[in-house]
Amino acid sequence: MQIGVFSVSDITTDPTDGTTPSEHERIKASVAIAKKVEEIGMDVFALGEHHNPPFFSSSPTTTLAHIAAQTERIILSTATTLITTNDPVKIAEDFAMLQHLADGRVDLVLGRGNTAPVYPWFGKNMQDSVDLTVENVHLLHRLWDEDVVSWQGKHRTALQNFTSTPRPLDGVAPFVWHGSIRTPQVAEIAAYYGDGFFANNIFWPKEHYQQLIGLYRERFEHYGHGRADQAFVGLGGQFYLAGKSQDAVREFRPYFDNAPVYGHGPSLEDFTAQTPLTVGSPQEVIEKTLSFQEYFGDYHRQLFLVDHAGLPLKTVLNQLDMFGEYVLPELRAEYARRKPADHPDSPTHASLLAARQAGAKPAQIKSNAVEAENRG
Repeated sequence: MQIGVFSVSDITTDPTDGTTPSEHERIKASVAIAKKVEEIGMDVFALGEHHNPPFFSSSPTTTLAHIAAQTERIILSTATTLITTNDPVKIAEDFAMLQHLADGRVDLVLGRGNTAPVYPWFGKNMQDSVDLTVENVHLLHRLWDEDVVSWQGKHRTALQNFTSTPRPLDGVAPFVWHGSIRTPQVAEIAAYYGDGFFANNIFWPKEHYQQLIGLYRERFEHYGHGRADQAFVGLGGQFYLAGKSQDAVREFRPYFDNAPVYGHGPSLEDFTAQTPLTVGSPQEVIEKTLSFQEYFGDYHRQLFLVDHAGLPLKTVLNQLDMFGEYVLPELRAEYARRKPADHPDSPTHASLLAARQAGAKPAQIKSNAVEAENRG
């Protein structure tokens, strides 16, 4: 199980003192958070992509490259890379470059995004969202899997004998996850390619995500990538920790009540009852996080949103310190105890490279990585 942090990169006023961090402060804070993620022993830091206020992360690969130079172990990923409005040629180039700079510690989450105005800003039509996703994912895989690509589609100019540069490190493309909160077509696309499916289940009840993940697992097996229970699933989550539950609720309530994404809606108590948000003691965070496995099956990656709603950097770093000391060791021990012998780890550059060196064709690399984990 890979455990980490993701950020949506919001810039939000702290409701307890009225201060609003600058873009510069939030950008620098994301670097500090990523370094803390590595320091406490987590595995992944992921950063979202947005092109509008109140968010700062318009170029996550730039930020992740800077973080790569200051870390040694963590996987650098995105919470969303917009497959609909970004040119797949540029995605192929940017992430291959990042992959080289980070010595393979890179993967990404492709998504359609949830900001309607972004489409015309990049010359696209939101009504084409699903078609853009299908076409661009197909081209992206070809650009990484084939040295020379000739291609023609509906939504961009044709390519003739085109080579994306740099080529993926060691001839192995970054692993691709597909993020979705409501679109069955995205689960189908992820399953077709044998990619991962990331359900950012931070807002809606578990039953909604059970349907999407169940569809993805079923279709993953249908396309011959492995058993349904071995499919590559990732989940989102949220927590706020304190030694005593009542202190956690008291401290976090003003942030929750004024958060742009869910403030002025359901109460904190209702939201924690209906979603993965946990506000309480370390033991409560452990118990609720472990319950995800009961609803969604054995999975591969657990990411937490911790730096949102105006929480100051000092508080976020303290939260991560507490998580690293009191929660992370218990989660690791219990995940290891529960893991079936034939359940593969999440793909890494090393496991995908081993599969390639074993003679797999591009479309078989992920499946062979699963088989290698099962044998090993």
